[in-house]
Amino acid sequence: MIHWLVDDAPFPPIEQALEDPNGLLCAGGDLSPERVLVAYRQGIFPWFSEGQPVLWWSPDPRMTLFPAEFKVSRSLRKTLRAGGYEVRLDTAFAAVIEACAHTWRPGQPGTWITPGMRAAYVRLHELGWAHSVETWVGGELVGGLYGMAIGRMFYGESMFSTRTDASKIAAAHLARYLESHDFGMVDCQMYTDHLASLGAREIPRSEFAARMAALVAAADEPGRAPSRWPADGAVFDWQTKKETACRG
Repeated sequence: MIHWLVDDAPFPPIEQALEDPNGLLCAGGDLSPERVLVAYRQGIFPWFSEGQPVLWWSPDPRMTLFPAEFKVSRSLRKTLRAGGYEVRLDTAFAAVIEACAHTWRPGQPGTWITPGMRAAYVRLHELGWAHSVETWVGGELVGGLYGMAIGRMFYGESMFSTRTDASKIAAAHLARYLESHDFGMVDCQMYTDHLASLGAREIPRSEFAARMAALVAAADEPGRAPSRWPADGAVFDWQTKKETACRG
């Protein structure tokens, strides 16, 4: 039996999440910016299918990426060095989340990025909390990802690709951007082989929560107010391995 959220009721402690299915904490509530931000600050995220109530999760262990541990494979590094693409930040958020919603994934008969979810994250983007990282080729959006940033914590949500390595290019640039701006951790939610190949690893939920709390607290630091990221903020020279983006 899981807890049901009514009106402005607080989330139950994450330690009360079920073991099967792993991490299911509660149901109900809404996807208002206020509710979603409270959830993320506590290590909780929404994940449900069309026709279901809003379901809130906090799995144990937690799939996590530390930006400095991002793995650039030999083939990906070759692609990055070859260029021929452009990475932009926050110029096409709605298009990125729409593409993620329509990306087929093995073992998933439908999408969890429902119209209501898309509307909620677009609103969070307008408020400066949600961000997109986009791979462009010849003026066409060919891959990307989106997620949430609170303080020095980034929460990855979903990615898509219509060309080989396009989402990996976005992820590589995101990792460098986060590292250069002192972000300490990326929440990847649950294990997948793809995430593991990029350097993500599982850590106990208790450790994740403790690290996250310290990073989220940085939201009160000067310069950490929610805002749109600069479009050219993740430009990286993979030939010299030197970040060309400036802190801002």
